[in-house]
Amino acid sequence: MELLEINNMVVEFPSRHGVFTAVDDVSLTVAEGEIVGLVGESGAGKSTVGNAVMGLLQSPGHMPSGEIWLHGERIDQLSPSDMRSIRGKRIGMIFQDPMTSLNPIETIEYQLVETIQTHLDVGTSEARRRAVDLLDQVGIPDPANRIKQYPHQFSGGMRQRVVIALALCVEPELIIADEPTTALDVTIQAQILELIKDLCKSRKLGVILVTHDMGVIAETTDRVAVMYRGRLIEMGETDQVINAPQQPYTRSLIAAVPPSNKKINRFPKVAIEESDGNALQNFDLKGHWLGRGDAFDTTVENLLEVRDLQKRFIVKSSILPRNRVYMDAIKGIDFDVRSGETFGLVGESGSGKSTVARVITGIYPDDGGSMRFAGHDLTGASGKDDARAGRQNIQMIFQDPYSSLNGRMKISSIVAEPMIVNKLTDTAEERHQIVTDLLELVGLGKDAAKKYPHEFSGGQRQRISIARALATRPRFLICDEPTSALDVSIQAQILNLLKDLQEQLRLTLLFISHDLPVIRQMCDRVGVMRHGDLVEVADTEALFEYPQHSYTQTLIGQMPKFAK
Repeated sequence: MELLEINNMVVEFPSRHGVFTAVDDVSLTVAEGEIVGLVGESGAGKSTVGNAVMGLLQSPGHMPSGEIWLHGERIDQLSPSDMRSIRGKRIGMIFQDPMTSLNPIETIEYQLVETIQTHLDVGTSEARRRAVDLLDQVGIPDPANRIKQYPHQFSGGMRQRVVIALALCVEPELIIADEPTTALDVTIQAQILELIKDLCKSRKLGVILVTHDMGVIAETTDRVAVMYRGRLIEMGETDQVINAPQQPYTRSLIAAVPPSNKKINRFPKVAIEESDGNALQNFDLKGHWLGRGDAFDTTVENLLEVRDLQKRFIVKSSILPRNRVYMDAIKGIDFDVRSGETFGLVGESGSGKSTVARVITGIYPDDGGSMRFAGHDLTGASGKDDARAGRQNIQMIFQDPYSSLNGRMKISSIVAEPMIVNKLTDTAEERHQIVTDLLELVGLGKDAAKKYPHEFSGGQRQRISIARALATRPRFLICDEPTSALDVSIQAQILNLLKDLQEQLRLTLLFISHDLPVIRQMCDRVGVMRHGDLVEVADTEALFEYPQHSYTQTLIGQMPKFAK
């Protein structure tokens, strides 16, 4: 008998525009001790399947047909109160975002003890003992003291471990893990996946691992099911699906994954694209506003020179300077970025990568050292004339394509704003033409100018962010985790677009990421950061093949292997 059996599941969401079928005739099984991967892009229906099994479909979503069986008991027809007795006790769930999964105003102890006592008839002291043991099992150091802390006092990886402890605290039979490692660094991701595998074996848990990360699927699951637009289009043993996929969509999805073992020139197209990808080939930059001007003078060898750069933040304030406590985010680092190259910065969360980007752009003031950009001194107050002139040629693409755009502004205003601030155009007509050209350049078309950000997908919003960044004709583009929130196929499109733009506009890129396969594909040289220090700088292939620093060796050794 299977642990979980889903037969012909259909999930619908009725609305005034009609009925949207989110899951269409899906059937799959999970055995004891088995990890089944559920893979697909955003909107494929993966999370909806998990929510339906848990009885957590958001109204007005419902399951008009199909069956869900747990250890021979049909659970899809249970009453809400009966389902509550199963949810948590027999089926646990690990949500994608550990910060929103935990109550920020309650201690970890309160949340674990409350969950244990809700499902088990035990006293407070016994529940606390179980909670401490669970934290120890999931690898939380000093659990007896850490249990008294609040979620904000834990790192992202530690919070995810707490969420796993919550899911396991009453020893469920089935775990549904919904993108459990998406926001985690490679080392923390490796630890979490190893923990899930160990628990699966030791406790004979069944696990549904919902993800769009094919590297995670390859290293973790026994079988994999591929979903596309609500339907299950392929299922089989993980090795068979990855190495010999039967469906064209599965083949193109796997082809779009950045390989970890070699560098490729360009990512192949996925079966369904957001744009035709031919915008740059059809765009003539000769004599165009984007392609002219001294902003594209690349005669200088090192476009950016950073020496002994320092940045610190106050952790504890005090009127007396001697009583203040500081955290050194950047500890005196040196590096150069050559004209026309892509220089990568890699490291775990908290290593200082994004802080370096914000200091270069003037978002944060520096606390020591020097920065020179094409002869301009960027050091000191960002309002200085020399720094302002230099930073006009530096633009940044932020990590989150949702929060980095003003939802109240039309796309035309968002893209035009940098030109207005820097007084780069004389007339509204000229700005309108440039905005239209930029939107065409990034593959969105001129009609996008009339819309608002909420009318676009994540990949399209990132294209808008790129168009906005190009509006000042920059020489230097800083990309801070530009694809971490995107599906693998949309990631491939954005990375291809950045490569094309670099070639056509002779851009220099600073590419920041914790995704090592992406770094390998995009960068000419790479700097590795740890705790505010730059521990190693090398050509990309030399760094991946022959890492010198022990920390670099650890990072590369723990990244999911996905060779093609």
